[in-house]
Amino acid sequence: MLKIAICDDQPKELEIINQYITEYLNTHTLEAEMKKFVHPDMLLTAMEAESFHIYLLDIVMPMVSGLELGQSIRRISREAQIIFITTEPGYALDAYAVNPLHYLIKPVQKQALFSALELALSKVDFGREITVTVKTKEGLRTLSAGQIACCEYEKHAVRYTLIGGEQMETTTLTCGFAEHIAPLLLDARFLSPHASFALNMSRVDKLAREGFYLRDGNFVPVSARQYAAVRNAYLNYRLSREES
Repeated sequence: MLKIAICDDQPKELEIINQYITEYLNTHTLEAEMKKFVHPDMLLTAMEAESFHIYLLDIVMPMVSGLELGQSIRRISREAQIIFITTEPGYALDAYAVNPLHYLIKPVQKQALFSALELALSKVDFGREITVTVKTKEGLRTLSAGQIACCEYEKHAVRYTLIGGEQMETTTLTCGFAEHIAPLLLDARFLSPHASFALNMSRVDKLAREGFYLRDGNFVPVSARQYAAVRNAYLNYRLSREES
């Protein structure tokens, strides 16, 4: 499902934007989960456990500016669509450092916001979100691909590392690792660079000869025999994201 986050420290402005988005979604018969945040710290805390497809951010906010918030979002996801909304047009040049989709000036014009949302939705593949259901000691748990940073196969079980750092481990698998992660690899963001690992390429900070270094500090090795193919797959992924 489409997930939208709105962050503005002015409750009235926050509600107006929320109403406009609700109207747009209803007009286009779209389902979405929207969350409102009146302080950037609240959104940063929420991002430790979940990610959003579209972020609408005020720029001038206390403690953490919308620009800093956008930088934090970019460290988590290159795919997220960021729309800045502000009273200060002078921030436009600085804002583009985080590659926002759009920059709207307050008071927000409904049609301008609708156009920005239409463009954002054209870049979000939320309709085919891939999920995996895993069995843990605590019971079944369903994860969306976007929640997963990487996973590792060890001693006939898989340890998942989620965005935000949470780790969870499956019970003993009744199948091999390749079969277990096959649904996950249908997502264009995912790659298995080693027989015992898979990772979300949107989380990569750097690719070196020995493997992938992720933004959250995790490391995923690359099989020496697969390095050329893995490097090409990663470069193709990066190019496809830049072109879109």
